[in-house]
Amino acid sequence: MSKNVLVISTSLRSDSNSDLLARQFAQGAREAGHEVESVSLRGKQLQFCRGCLACLKAGKCVMEDDANAIAGQMRAAQVICFATPVYYYEMSGQMKTLLDRANSLYAADYRFRDIYLLTASAEGEDSASDGPVHGLEGWIACFAKARLAGVVRGGGASAPGEISAQKLAEAYELGRRV
Repeated sequence: MSKNVLVISTSLRSDSNSDLLARQFAQGAREAGHEVESVSLRGKQLQFCRGCLACLKAGKCVMEDDANAIAGQMRAAQVICFATPVYYYEMSGQMKTLLDRANSLYAADYRFRDIYLLTASAEGEDSASDGPVHGLEGWIACFAKARLAGVVRGGGASAPGEISAQKLAEAYELGRRV
């Protein structure tokens, strides 16, 4: 059964390692017969959440920027895959900002069930991605119908294009298994 898959690349660097992982995941999901939409946060305007909680009544954030459209795409997707560089053992700031700004989804009739995470870090150890995994698990815990369905930890990749062929293959296979 075909699913609506949203792949969100949160790196601001062009052709980053996490972008490459995201592309491979998307390709795998497409080849498995799913409808895939890819979004990059590069060039998007995302303000910080103000914590006003008006979004819970309005159904969307009261601040007008790109976060509302992306949150709408998240709400409609059955599967969401986030790709992030690892900065200081945590998800990128722009990914965290997007998660905060997607607070309107908490009270919404969201469709997503399976959430995936792809990380790229300069550190080679898998534990370098523990922070992003834990942070995303905290967000997912607020959505009773959702679960973390898979993770690719792409360590040892600093300069663009350094991500290993093995990690790219893992991301592709994870996409195929959606």
